[in-house]
Amino acid sequence: MPTFTALTTLADGDKAHALAEAMENMQPEPTGIGVFEVEDGSGLWEVGGYFTESPDEIELALLAQAFRAKPFIVTELPEIDWVAKVRRDLAPVEAGRFFVYGSHDADRLPEGRIGLLIEASMAFGTGHHGTTLGCLRALDRLDAGGFQGRNVVDIGCGTAVLAMAAAQIWPNLVLASDIDQIAVEVAQANVTANELEGRVICLEATGFDHPDLQAAAPFDLVFANILMAPLIELAPDMGRHVAAGGYAILSGLLTTQAERVLDAYQQAGFALAHHEEIGDWSTLTLKRGG
Repeated sequence: MPTFTALTTLADGDKAHALAEAMENMQPEPTGIGVFEVEDGSGLWEVGGYFTESPDEIELALLAQAFRAKPFIVTELPEIDWVAKVRRDLAPVEAGRFFVYGSHDADRLPEGRIGLLIEASMAFGTGHHGTTLGCLRALDRLDAGGFQGRNVVDIGCGTAVLAMAAAQIWPNLVLASDIDQIAVEVAQANVTANELEGRVICLEATGFDHPDLQAAAPFDLVFANILMAPLIELAPDMGRHVAAGGYAILSGLLTTQAERVLDAYQQAGFALAHHEEIGDWSTLTLKRGG
């Protein structure tokens, strides 16, 4: 079955989501629609639709004009078994003692490593991206230095790989939250697959805005692998919810954005403990002063 994509960009996040909603009424109907902030510091948003029939390019042109977006680029994709391709392309990832793998690579788990099972179909949060890899390395570095997380939360958890990593090395309950209910369901499925039910609790929440997160604060370790803008917005709340002497591991930001995020967190009472760059991506380990 052929697959067509229709992609555009625009500079307004609200209009991007409104455009995506309007695309749902197209004929032929899209099989899926996505809205993403472009992670290059440009402030642009990408809106994309997937179709099993060639989309109506006149309707796309009218939608682009109505929402002040760039003209849609329509592409027919080759017929590919994407899961099989991902399995070929995504080899297991080693990050310190952690070994992130798909079930097809279960026989490759080295002895003495901490295995984290994430299926290949869940490409973001498998450890291949420099942000997830950087956070896992930061966690391993803290633990190797003698830190033990007793009250840990993963904000914007995605696949929950970071929360699960913390639960594998420390005996305490770990919380994992995401703003998106589908992500929470994915996280819960991964928790079950890794036999961590009762050790990692998955919640739907924006930032720290959830009764369970409020009751558990202050935290001695918070992961936030999201994007620059929400990281900066979260800084004051992070200062209120991280215990004195506790840590925040932040990523989802380009190396060119690290200084802006660090400035916001220094104003919230944090100091830089470690900064790692992996390709174009930065991971900041910050310690809250007391």
